[in-house]
Amino acid sequence: MTPAPSRTPRTTHRRAAIFHGYGATPAYHWFGWLAQQLEAEGISTEVPALPQPLDPRPEQWESCVRAALGAPDAHTVAVAHSLGCLSLLRSLRSLSRGWRLGALVLVSGFTDRLPVLPELDAFIGEGCDVSGLTERIGRIAVIRSDDDSIVPPAHTDRLAARLGVSAQVVPGAGHFLAAEGITELPAVRDAIRASEP
Repeated sequence: MTPAPSRTPRTTHRRAAIFHGYGATPAYHWFGWLAQQLEAEGISTEVPALPQPLDPRPEQWESCVRAALGAPDAHTVAVAHSLGCLSLLRSLRSLSRGWRLGALVLVSGFTDRLPVLPELDAFIGEGCDVSGLTERIGRIAVIRSDDDSIVPPAHTDRLAARLGVSAQVVPGAGHFLAAEGITELPAVRDAIRASEP
């Protein structure tokens, strides 16, 4: 009788990068909590500090995002919040052919100008052409609240539709800021879990 093969723990080479938004740092909001959650599940996670968060420059942010992404593959997860979503999308758009991304999770994402933050008009510019991105991404999740006072929910819904998904709504979470009581965000963790190969 042949012995049953021994079971070894499943090892993955999954890795994740979490990108903050305007005025934030890696220590803000729910980023550290999410990084701990992912690390506990064996996903190597980085939360890079994007330069000059209170006076962001698109080229500098996109360069930093590209450096953190490296050569993404089907085991790579990318998460972004608010203005970080735009930089992440632009960075993916700029990658050479052949890349893949296991999962993309955008929280309060947008590509349109924000009425309450006209100082970001130059950064946002004409937004980002997202056509062609979806074919390279295994799972896309777009998350918003129903009472975001910074990014109009319609902006996030429009981005989600352009990416071929419907936005997931977390009621009463505002702009997902620690100042609004959001220091944990299980919806993002769950979206990443759902993307496991």
